[in-house]
Amino acid sequence: MDYVAPATLEEAFRALDVEDARCLAGGQSLVAMMNLGLVTPSRLVSLRKIPELRGVSRQKDGGLRVGAMTTHDEIAALDDELLLAQVARVVAYPAIRAWGTIGGVVAHADPAADYPVALVAVDAAMEVQSARGSRRIAARDFFRGLFETALGKGEIVTAIHVPPQKGRAAYEKLSLVAGDFAILSVAVVASGKMQIAVGGCAPAPIRLERPEDAAKIEATTDQRASAAYRRRVLPELVRRAVLRCSSN
Repeated sequence: MDYVAPATLEEAFRALDVEDARCLAGGQSLVAMMNLGLVTPSRLVSLRKIPELRGVSRQKDGGLRVGAMTTHDEIAALDDELLLAQVARVVAYPAIRAWGTIGGVVAHADPAADYPVALVAVDAAMEVQSARGSRRIAARDFFRGLFETALGKGEIVTAIHVPPQKGRAAYEKLSLVAGDFAILSVAVVASGKMQIAVGGCAPAPIRLERPEDAAKIEATTDQRASAAYRRRVLPELVRRAVLRCSSN
């Protein structure tokens, strides 16, 4: 297996132009999968030396552009009221938050991860680039299924665009132990009309039109919980997130 650490996006695009090449961000998910023999890349393309992939910048409309290689710790240090900051503070454990990146989580698309459901709730968009150019994909279209995204061949997630948060936000997560992946998660933004998304109960985050729609979701069964358990618990988790937005 080759290991390449390009210093520019153009170098990264060239390095990815081989069969079974994989981007390496924080490595928290990919390395674990490699250790289990689930993936065997022919080449790892590290993104750590590419400066334009790091950092958070405020846009003219008040929204945020979050570089794909921005760590969970850096996002957790943002304003308390921001949904993304609330989410980052409950991602895994301190060592992982110091090393893991939002772009790595987004590109991996684990349905039990924290960021996808929050990005769907806030109507975020993924900025992706390749040698062919760049485009933006709405979060609700980006996450397509279990570990499946809308990324095309040779494309890299370069940033996440988060629109201005015009209301209060809350994130509720149910897991076996603190820091674990979610059995269920709920992200809510109260901006006049409630923006609600749920995660952990289906192959991709689900956007709800109304809180009561949580009772209609067809949940899945996996090693963390049964579908019946998820259906029973989800309405209460939604209620708590909505109440937190109101009480804040």
